[in-house]
Amino acid sequence: MLLYELFNDVNFECMNIDGAQNNCRFKMTVTINDKKFDGTGPSKKLAKNAAAKAALASLCNISYSPMMAPQKNAPLPIDDKSSSMELPQIHADTIGRLVLEKFMEVIKGQEAYSRRKVLAGIVMTENMNFCEAKVISVSTGTKCVSGEHMSVNGAVLNDSHAEIVSRRCLLKYLYAQLDLQCNQATAYQSIFVRNTDGQYPYKLKSGVHFHLYINTAPCGDARIFSPHENDTGVDKHPNRKARGQLRTKIESGEGTIPVKSSDGIQTWDGVLQGQRLLTMSCSDKIARWNIVGIQGSLLSSIIEPVYLHSIVLGSLLHPEHMYRAVCGRIEKSIQGLPPPYHLNKPRLALVTSAEPRNQAKAPNFGINWTIGDTELEVVNSLTGRTIGGQVSRITKQAFFEKFGFLMKNLPGMPTRKVNKDYGETKADVKDYQTAKQELFSAFKREDLGSWLKKPIEQDQFGLVE
Repeated sequence: MLLYELFNDVNFECMNIDGAQNNCRFKMTVTINDKKFDGTGPSKKLAKNAAAKAALASLCNISYSPMMAPQKNAPLPIDDKSSSMELPQIHADTIGRLVLEKFMEVIKGQEAYSRRKVLAGIVMTENMNFCEAKVISVSTGTKCVSGEHMSVNGAVLNDSHAEIVSRRCLLKYLYAQLDLQCNQATAYQSIFVRNTDGQYPYKLKSGVHFHLYINTAPCGDARIFSPHENDTGVDKHPNRKARGQLRTKIESGEGTIPVKSSDGIQTWDGVLQGQRLLTMSCSDKIARWNIVGIQGSLLSSIIEPVYLHSIVLGSLLHPEHMYRAVCGRIEKSIQGLPPPYHLNKPRLALVTSAEPRNQAKAPNFGINWTIGDTELEVVNSLTGRTIGGQVSRITKQAFFEKFGFLMKNLPGMPTRKVNKDYGETKADVKDYQTAKQELFSAFKREDLGSWLKKPIEQDQFGLVE
């Protein structure tokens, strides 16, 4: 209605219909003054609605994002700074579209593995120029490794949830970018530059940002709400024990359970004997990335911490719950972080064309692709290896080898030798470990539970000579 009121020349047309009968997607395109805007949805009406919202966001700066007006479903002009936490709608839609398009592109010829419940990806921008945004990684998956397939050599993927896999793919990309610095001829192509001041030999070029897309709210705290109940505004039950609790994924199942206030220790022999292997939920891991960064502990001895600029969801974005899950629940209790570590507050957004709820059974495989890969990799989530039984290219083992190479060959490194095992090498990165311990303490101080660690034997492997 608003679109027809504001513009004379508005033409809708149904472009195409994707998917099977029970999971249909309609695509509508609206043309206004020779500009085209797309919207998709499970019905023509919803697709039309999404296309109209996309046009209004672009042409009139009107946003229908839940971030802007959580109490009412009324539009607000984007320039009304009621929320600095929001990513502009146009940018959010670009990120969602790029990841979906890349997924369709890399899955060509491997359509048997296109079945998915969760799709995630990471997009990189330079100076917030979304016209030249690059998709760094694309992944699918919703399962974790089965306890009997744990590896003492770092050779399996423990957590195959899509957003966790996308971040591992980003690590692979960061290693490749540091590789470029090993050779003077290619150093200028890297997203990293030498850091002349400070304790870190390298840092990201200024203006480089990473954006995470997930087609639904991350499992755990961000997803513990009823989408059809209006529980916005002031939380009437702020003390409700479920709010903000650390939660774990359960071995070979879906969904999460709150961590019991155990001492947070899982043992190798206990798991092999049949104790369920537990993995922290995606909401908890994203909260962790917002303190320690997304680069992991090994790279923290080489580069300054790298944080996500934004998180874009394809569905189920509840502003209060999502904000609490990814950073809000520890913002009052986090303290003593060694600079440049800090509490990162990513911008949040929902794409205009939301993904419908998918009731299909989750497959036991996931795919991953990183920029520079010639083909996608398919991993059996329950064994943590590729469907051919090989070691995945984004395992701890693969990254430890890359790390060893960088220590030998990267200009400006203070030490050249890696003579400890994987776990010890990580433990030596003091500031990262301090930040991580402060994160765990912050959760404890808020009475949200203890972070559950994997059996330590998983990290007791060395570099292959």
